[in-house]
Amino acid sequence: MIILAYAIVYIVWGSTYFFIQKALSGFPPFLLGAFRFIAAGILLMGWSVIQGEKILVGKKIIPSAITGFLLLFVGNGIVIWVEQFLPSAMVAILISSAPLWFVLLDKPKWQENLNNKLAILGLVIGFGGVILLFSERVTSAMHSINSGRDLFAMGLILFSAAAWAGGSLYAKYNASNTSPTVNTSWQMMTAGVAFIPGLFISGELSSFDISAVPLNAWLSVLYLVIFGSIVAFSSYVWLIKVQPATKVSTYAYVNPVVAVLLGILFGGESISLTQISGLIIILGSVLLINFDKYRSPVKTTSASA
Repeated sequence: MIILAYAIVYIVWGSTYFFIQKALSGFPPFLLGAFRFIAAGILLMGWSVIQGEKILVGKKIIPSAITGFLLLFVGNGIVIWVEQFLPSAMVAILISSAPLWFVLLDKPKWQENLNNKLAILGLVIGFGGVILLFSERVTSAMHSINSGRDLFAMGLILFSAAAWAGGSLYAKYNASNTSPTVNTSWQMMTAGVAFIPGLFISGELSSFDISAVPLNAWLSVLYLVIFGSIVAFSSYVWLIKVQPATKVSTYAYVNPVVAVLLGILFGGESISLTQISGLIIILGSVLLINFDKYRSPVKTTSASA
């Protein structure tokens, strides 16, 4: 089950960057976020009711609501908004900095992580990789008309990665004994509702024409609801409870590979050698950060023997 959950998070989430951009061809960002997560939340709640689970438990809803707000509204919502004007491959690569945030924000594990020489080396190398990754985009943005917007978008994506790591760690250390399905459904409903004010502030509803939405946008939304939200996010919520947070964060170095391949094969996107170099450096840093996590099961087994 753990291997299957990792495979789902690695592959399915890597594809969501591509499908988000396709969905944005017919849906404005706030409407897309509200529709996607409310639909997924309703489906999961319905399944929970069918299974005879209690869904209205006040004290247990609050941690799920906080997690959903940080992960899906702040973390994923920023990605949805930014993908209006940044290529999906670029967004996916920038999000690959998330494992660095996991190490920095995991306070209960600071002594373990920060006293780990490989983890510190990984952080330093990862920082260099992020600088290299941003270099061409920042340089070109400064000389373009939309430089301010592009730089702001880059800063938002970094904040998105930090919010995602923070929300994941909050979920790990404040998990209730409610079923994962119920927890996930409330996380999605909270995020979906949080998107609604943006509909009115941005004026998206007044300009939205449902009859003009192309079929590929509808199919992309369907994929995001079923696979991106229900299947992959549920797998992630379960993994973050049963596995070390830094190890689960390794999804971030597989997702960009999938996203880049899809963007190149189907989206007509391109990626430079400098960006590839930055991505490789970041991936190497994540491997260093998690190196002891990979070795620990072997050590434990030897000690037990």
